[in-house]
Amino acid sequence: MGYDNNDEGVAMSNYKTLLADASHLPVGDRIQLIEALWDTLPADALPPLTDEWIAEIQRRSAEFDGGLVQATPWEQIRADALHRVQD
Repeated sequence: MGYDNNDEGVAMSNYKTLLADASHLPVGDRIQLIEALWDTLPADALPPLTDEWIAEIQRRSAEFDGGLVQATPWEQIRADALHRVQD
């Protein structure tokens, strides 16, 4: 099947329509949509971490390993964040 020069225009139109529709969703629904889209990305499609992010990860890991901080389950963080945006 050949490439149609109009395919790009249709895709961009669909993207803009999807984005416009999604922007009207309640905040909690938009967050769920973002999570669902993020989960569809293959691991090798993610950009490499910057040196700053690596340093931050190492700092936080050292704090955790040293017992200076306690982990919070993702479910609790997500629930707290959704509660804040819905209030």
